[in-house]
Amino acid sequence: MSRLIVVAKVLAKKDSIDAVKTELLKLIDPTRKEDGCIEYNLHQDNENPAVFVFCEIWESSACLEKHMNSEHFKNYVNTVATLIEEKVVHKMTRIE
Repeated sequence: MSRLIVVAKVLAKKDSIDAVKTELLKLIDPTRKEDGCIEYNLHQDNENPAVFVFCEIWESSACLEKHMNSEHFKNYVNTVATLIEEKVVHKMTRIE
């Protein structure tokens, strides 16, 4: 079975970096406890602190879908809706 790799980039508005970071950090513990979550790591760019990147590994697309419908993820989306400039999510498959 092929695992699903997710690279999710969030660009916070310059005046909302700390607030977005706080909300992103709240996602980590409950998400890591979800069925099918193999890896869920948050990174912040060293040169541009407004850039955050999650590197995730999920057992399947269904597990990711369940995550995206979880209460903690929905709360995050609603809370940061006006605090971020951009969000890009890449769903990938490891080829090597």
